[in-house]
Amino acid sequence: MNYLLGIDVGTSGTKTVLFDDAGNTITSATSEYPLHQPHIGWAEQDPHDWWNAVVDTIARVIKTSGVNPSDIKGVGLTGQMHGMVLLDESGNVLRSSIIWCDQRTQAECDQITELVGRERLFEITANPALTGFTASKVMWVKNHQPDIFKQIDKILLPKDYIRYKLTGVFATEVSDASGTQFLDVPNRRWSEELLDRLGFSMDWMPEVYESHEISGTVSAEAARLTGLKEGTPVAGGGGDQAAGAVGNGIIQPGVISSTIGTSGVVFASMDEVKMDPLGRTQTFCHAIPNTWHVMGVTQGAGLSLQWLRNNFGGMEKELAVFMGIDPYVLMDKQAEKAEPGCNGLIYLPYLMGERAPHLDPYARGVFFGLTAKHDRCDMIRAVMEGVAYSLRDCLEIIRDMQVPVQEVRASGGGGRSPLWRQMQADIFQTPIAVINSKEGPAMGAALLAGVGAGIYKDVKEACDRAIQVVSVQDPIKENIPVYEKFYEVYKSLYPALKDLYRKLL
Repeated sequence: MNYLLGIDVGTSGTKTVLFDDAGNTITSATSEYPLHQPHIGWAEQDPHDWWNAVVDTIARVIKTSGVNPSDIKGVGLTGQMHGMVLLDESGNVLRSSIIWCDQRTQAECDQITELVGRERLFEITANPALTGFTASKVMWVKNHQPDIFKQIDKILLPKDYIRYKLTGVFATEVSDASGTQFLDVPNRRWSEELLDRLGFSMDWMPEVYESHEISGTVSAEAARLTGLKEGTPVAGGGGDQAAGAVGNGIIQPGVISSTIGTSGVVFASMDEVKMDPLGRTQTFCHAIPNTWHVMGVTQGAGLSLQWLRNNFGGMEKELAVFMGIDPYVLMDKQAEKAEPGCNGLIYLPYLMGERAPHLDPYARGVFFGLTAKHDRCDMIRAVMEGVAYSLRDCLEIIRDMQVPVQEVRASGGGGRSPLWRQMQADIFQTPIAVINSKEGPAMGAALLAGVGAGIYKDVKEACDRAIQVVSVQDPIKENIPVYEKFYEVYKSLYPALKDLYRKLL
């Protein structure tokens, strides 16, 4: 039997999953690490924490599975996009990673736009300058930490730092590289023109691969630490959204995904480069050669429910430990007791600013319509509904771009909640499908590794062998007008509050 390993370097933790070549999960392990927020709107992590988590989870997976490491034919990498990892000439990390949800770099985005030109920036990168992208983070270091900037020898993304630690190779792949704002997205290569205009060196950029291509092999030192066999192939992999799309079978136009992880993403595959002229959605290279994808991102999706759990969910956490279940299951049960629409309580999930459709790092979370009648159940449900409204915003932009939407597949941690899936079906007014695997990005990374290792002839064959739709939730007819009414109110709140957000600074 052949096996494949998928490693997902997420924001809250790393998850490593072992699959057989039919896509069945053999075993998995997760290791968490902290998120540091030294100031409001800042978000950083220590790359060493990621590596320690990868070593720990690989070792546990190999030990618990009983699989011979020589039967693991490939390793696929995925993880949070846009994070900045700076290395010196000795390969040492220069500072903590400024990650995807950090919002400090609006001034640097304005600077990049001025240096390159908005129209030319779109032509090269298919996107406007955004605070989430890697380029503005490096520019921030240039502007604020020049002593660190002058020591830069390599710029890596989170999963590509793990690749370096596993293989000793400096490499990335097209889907994740698209989110750096250094890549020529239509031509799938680094833009020397853009790097030159920003004052960055082409030598800092790792080699770019297609996502299924083998980028290196496991080194002797990494084999010693993890238990993997030295020489095991490591594929290019993908950013978490592109890899998750492969893991959900989103590899052709018409089938899209709605993912609720820390962030929320609506993702659609395209055979050509299409861009939202307002820059509200992002267009990147897909993990399949000669294809691209568009995605709308809401910054604080699962993060919003996690925030509610961590700060106000003490009872659920304690009871969950006693019952041996996930506290989110108990929160779901409470939310079910509230009426759809929560009697007019509406939540804006802008805890970390917003990307789609508002592109506003200054946006803040809001509970609107709160009365003495509302209770804990309403608060939980309102957070879940607010995230679904935000995903509807993303979906509407994609529809406006004339990207076909024939089927929506739920994924991510939030996609495991039947209640949250039903909310999406009702608010999107579209059936929500569920596939057989719940591993998303890790599954996609493993399938890409399988293509690179020759287990499958291409990504389509890999998905056909591993992925099937197992259930579909249709909209509940009587809920649609309720949600439509409150969605109209939801859409009006951001314009009403936009100017006030800046007064909080």
